[in-house]
Amino acid sequence: MDNKRIVVALGRNAFGETFPEQQANVKKAALAVADLVEAKYHVVITHSNGPQVGMIQTAMTEFARLNPDNRTVAPMSVCGAMSEGYIGYDLQNAIREELLNRGIFKTVSTIITQVRVDPFDIAFSEPSKIIGRYMTKEEAEAEEEKGNYVVEEEPGRFRRIIASPMPIDIYEIDAVKALLDADQVVIAAGGGGIPVLQQGSHLKGASAIIEKDYTAAKMAELVDASTLLFLTGYDKLTIEKGTANEKAFDKVSASELHKYIKDGHFPAVTTFPKVDASIRFVTADPERKAVISNLDKALMSLECKSGTTITA
Repeated sequence: MDNKRIVVALGRNAFGETFPEQQANVKKAALAVADLVEAKYHVVITHSNGPQVGMIQTAMTEFARLNPDNRTVAPMSVCGAMSEGYIGYDLQNAIREELLNRGIFKTVSTIITQVRVDPFDIAFSEPSKIIGRYMTKEEAEAEEEKGNYVVEEEPGRFRRIIASPMPIDIYEIDAVKALLDADQVVIAAGGGGIPVLQQGSHLKGASAIIEKDYTAAKMAELVDASTLLFLTGYDKLTIEKGTANEKAFDKVSASELHKYIKDGHFPAVTTFPKVDASIRFVTADPERKAVISNLDKALMSLECKSGTTITA
């Protein structure tokens, strides 16, 4: 295991909700990554695509709706690939620029990454990821006739809801390892990667979004990283925030976290996937660690001066 090999998972706070916000925010993410590279870490970066993939899916759906005679709706797998490409483009250019400003000459590459999922994953029958624009009742019924799931978020306002299966394998992992071995910075599996079903030699895109925190843990496992670093908008993992019983963790074990999960801590949509992915990563090898920290304190957290360190 290379103690300087790490996987960095950037949260949605690293990008924002609009194109101008993303342009500004990726510069902050680039600063954090450049700090790690300057400290001689070998870095693989994964990232959220939460609002971006939804915007792409909405735009492609509207384009097809306005051109019904010669256009079809883009599959979710294609929307995911688009988000990987354009976020990776912004991110790699920002990191490259920041490295050059520090006199560091290192290639930064984005890999469009396909991630294998199980067609029998229970997530396909219990979808949980809400995506896309609001629809009328009639539009929602039309989606259901196509075999898609919809949910009524507000009275009379419906949205699609899709599966979030667990990652099994990463098809481009050899390319990621080769770039790491060549001392390059790698961006891969953005938005959890493109979910695909293996059908013989063919890879079929799945109508799903993989939780990027679990793909980050799978990536860290496959590249034999020593550390899985989640960069968020908060300094430490905290429970009962804003109450008299508030507790922030500097260091916590997987077994302790299991107890807190059992007691109902950690919001399912935001914090739980990071905690669960961290537990899975560190319990597979006691020499590993996971860290949850603020984007602005990435390097400090690896030096145990900030953030929450999770061990087996």
